[in-house]
Amino acid sequence: MAEELPSQIDKVARRKLDRMQQADPPPQIDKLLATVIQVKAADLFITVGSQPCLKKGGRLRLIETKTLDNDDTTALMKSITPDRCQQELQEKGGTDFAIEFTDGYRFRVAVFKQRGNIGIVMRRIPNEFLSFEQLGLPDVIKRLITRPRGLLLVTGPTGSGKTTSLASMINFLNKNYDRHIITLEDPIEYYHKHEKSLVNQREIGVDVPDFKEGIRRALRMAPDIILVGEMRDLETIHAAIEAAETGHVVFGTLHTSSASSTVNRIIDVFPKDQQDQVRTQLATALIGVLSQTLLPKKPEGVVAAYEMMVVTPAIQNLIRENKTYRIDSSIQTGRKEGMFLLDENLFGHWRNGICEKEDVLLKAQRPAELAARIMAAERGELDEDEGDDDDDDGGDDDDESGPKGGTMKKVFKAGMKMAGKELRKGVKRGLTGRDDDEDDDDDE
Repeated sequence: MAEELPSQIDKVARRKLDRMQQADPPPQIDKLLATVIQVKAADLFITVGSQPCLKKGGRLRLIETKTLDNDDTTALMKSITPDRCQQELQEKGGTDFAIEFTDGYRFRVAVFKQRGNIGIVMRRIPNEFLSFEQLGLPDVIKRLITRPRGLLLVTGPTGSGKTTSLASMINFLNKNYDRHIITLEDPIEYYHKHEKSLVNQREIGVDVPDFKEGIRRALRMAPDIILVGEMRDLETIHAAIEAAETGHVVFGTLHTSSASSTVNRIIDVFPKDQQDQVRTQLATALIGVLSQTLLPKKPEGVVAAYEMMVVTPAIQNLIRENKTYRIDSSIQTGRKEGMFLLDENLFGHWRNGICEKEDVLLKAQRPAELAARIMAAERGELDEDEGDDDDDDGGDDDDESGPKGGTMKKVFKAGMKMAGKELRKGVKRGLTGRDDDEDDDDDE
């Protein structure tokens, strides 16, 4: 019996070795990133218990490779993460940085802990700057960014393309104007070469400790333009407003979904006893708010939808007098100034065949009203002039005595029903990957 024991151990070891040799090898980061570039995906997700996953056109797609364990994700993390960021990961549970892969392709990286394991999300940064026309940016943006002073905010949820829009604005200025531009970014994503302008890019945690300190230091560097990558706290917001007041152009971002909510968010950050003073400062410093979101485009890809507010004397008064609830009405009647609401832009995407109806309704600020407008257009009850320029007459849309109000009143109830139906279909498709019209028919 004692002689048989070593042979049995050898058999067990050989079987274990055979299983290890037959198992799929762990994925290499180079191959994963090459796949992202090849298929033009937006994001790469790496987490324990799943295969690596791509996001393209708003949809998730698994990469055919082994299911990852903690050893795999840890090895992938260590292959790309600088030592200082690995230390931050251990201390704070997460870290952010950017890397350059090959041929100028760059990725923004977020490494984090979840359930005690390592997770990674990598976003592909386009290696070329997109033009204003390619992004569909409002024409008035060119006029605003060449102003001698003022605060211009680009807002939207995470992943809505704010960084890309700002990079295109900086690139436009860099190619056409002689300016000294200082950017404060966390991390640096797009690299700008010195062309007509001088562009100095400072990374938070590497070149400067935080945004507030970066703005304070920038004011001593004779800047013409300061880009603040994220206005995330009271100190940074206050410093950005003061920089705009002192004769500089300041670009900033916030995670708000509309112009009016952006103004409210800035005011609400401050203590109650300071809010009146901040309203006065903001009314003077703010020159515009560009809010944006991304939605699926037919047949594939994504497209941006925008809301544009240009700060006119009328809007300055609304901010100063704490009447931000009337900003949307001023935007509606300010089309000649280059202003428009998000839902107007979404309606144009649907009408021009760029996006599906349910996708624009899911992104709408007022889905029931937009659904009613779409239904009126489908029935031919919306005049071409109304579709292109709803508010040039400056009238009140709530007035149901005119022909437009009468039409909208007729279809509003139907629009409410259609909005609910399309929203349910959109959510169901996102959860199940299929449409099920039978349930909606039953509801009718």
